Amino acid sequence: MEILNVEQLPEEFLWKDSVGLITKSLGAAAGSQKIYVNIDYVPPKAYSTKYHSHSQQEEFFMILSGSGTLRLNGQEWLVKQGDFIAKPAAQEIAHTFYNSGNESLVIIDVGTNEKEDTCYYPDEDMYLQKSNDQRRIFRGKDLDSSWTSEPNHTK
Repeated sequence: MEILNVEQLPEEFLWKDSVGLITKSLGAAAGSQKIYVNIDYVPPKAYSTKYHSHSQQEEFFMILSGSGTLRLNGQEWLVKQGDFIAKPAAQEIAHTFYNSGNESLVIIDVGTNEKEDTCYYPDEDMYLQKSNDQRRIFRGKDLDSSWTSEPNHTK
């Protein structure tokens, strides 16, 4: 075990996108296994993630600095420094943060690392399923509720 500093993380624990969103994976850098701890730096007029929900993962968010909008199950809430929210597991709570302010929106994001989880992206009707270290992506319209694994079932 060693003491690390958020400003001196090795590059392998930093993720950046094309608009300037940065995620620092503190938990992974420290060797955490059952939870993740990230700090997200969301630039003005950008989103923290695509709008999504989880089937298994529990999450906790706290605004460290800046202000923005939390989209949560179709409603929007203004958030600012010091605000926090927990998202219980398996509640199908869709969420994302949007930086509607003029400075970086900094969010601490803590959650459970789940080997099995399905993310649903309602704006795009897409699913991302992770299981057995594999990821599968499929459209909601492709789901067939009439299919069954029963060998003698006929349609």
